Amino acid sequence: MIVRIMGEGQVTLADGRLAELDKLDEELLAEMENGDGPGFRATLKALLAKVRELGEPLPDDSLQPSDLILPSPDATLEEVQDLLSDDGLIPGTT
Repeated sequence: MIVRIMGEGQVTLADGRLAELDKLDEELLAEMENGDGPGFRATLKALLAKVRELGEPLPDDSLQPSDLILPSPDATLEEVQDLLSDDGLIPGTT
């Protein structure tokens, strides 16, 4: 799976690794629903750090389409809400 972090680039992430992001995705959803700005910010940064840790960066000149697009670490709560599906940011994990 190709994952793009907005403003940073893309990483390849094995489909089997998506489950490892589930807890953070669930936390992020709960914080968004509760309007917990500081918690949301911390969890978003942790989720993106985990994607970077588990993924392999693609070259900057790679033109592969992204299977999943995640917000930048400085995205607002409202911007992230616009990216959400019923499953959270990581479809199929919650």
